[in-house]
Amino acid sequence: MGGTLVVSRAVNNHSFYKKQLETLGFPNVRVTSLDRDGLSALIYDMKPDLLIMGARFYQCSTPYMMRGMRRDFPKLNMAALSIGEYPADLAMYFILNGVRSYANAFDDIDEFYKGLDDIRDGKEFVPETVQERIDARTEYPAGARLLTRITTEVLRCICNGFSKEEIADNLAISPRTVENHRNELYRSLNVRNMAGLLAAALDIGIITRDELVFRHRNFMCTPLAEKEK
Repeated sequence: MGGTLVVSRAVNNHSFYKKQLETLGFPNVRVTSLDRDGLSALIYDMKPDLLIMGARFYQCSTPYMMRGMRRDFPKLNMAALSIGEYPADLAMYFILNGVRSYANAFDDIDEFYKGLDDIRDGKEFVPETVQERIDARTEYPAGARLLTRITTEVLRCICNGFSKEEIADNLAISPRTVENHRNELYRSLNVRNMAGLLAAALDIGIITRDELVFRHRNFMCTPLAEKEK
């Protein structure tokens, strides 16, 4: 069937998104708010050439959820879009988790439309600010080399307030495996509690203050730096 599948929670805007993307030349646009198993079933049925997901569709864990989709649909071209403020320190995790393109209308509307053109044409698009952040993380400080890639991801999730069950779901591992990685973190970083893990992660550069998120009661996530203003 092919075409473009757009995933957005903003149900009232679905027809608007469809019209705008079709005007820009995206073929056979379909917009849905289905998630998890429902979304996977739709992808199997529709077989889209391109999946576009709202950056905050799964709140804080959207990059990790898209990594799971990359695993399930390795040939699917995926892009993430944001029309609101979304820090580059968080956006880089889309690319690190296998998403080919990311564009943000809030930062630069002209760049956003250029990104849409590249995405439509099957090219990769990453804003310069996001690429700079990715390049800056190509090598971690010495302390981080003690950790495996998956243990590092567990540490980032812990620092951002995810529960054991949420980490397991986001990283496609079991809760027991999460516990094992957490215990390994305690030993490797020589700390005894969650506060120590956060301090160590900041100290060795695995995570920065701008990457930390704060969970409100409505489960919306905003950068900690914004909360402190």
